Amino acid sequence: MSSGDFRTEEFRVSGEELLAKIKELVHEGNIRRIVIKNKDGGTFMEIPLTIGVVGALLAPTLAAIGALAALVTEATVVVEKDSAA
Repeated sequence: MSSGDFRTEEFRVSGEELLAKIKELVHEGNIRRIVIKNKDGGTFMEIPLTIGVVGALLAPTLAAIGALAALVTEATVVVEKDSAA
């Protein structure tokens, strides 16, 4: 899907894979926002990512995702990327 200056991608992951997938996506770069949804499509968490939101600033969010991963069996990760990516 695409809209304006960004495009979206969706990934279905198990709870065990959730944190690793988020870390992988953040390291890829060019990510504007990550949305984590439950298997019914309800939004658990939205993570806006801007230039400079890395390292220590992202650590509390990753800790929250780790806790969330322990509670869910399946999740959908929706990623908004810059269209130039």
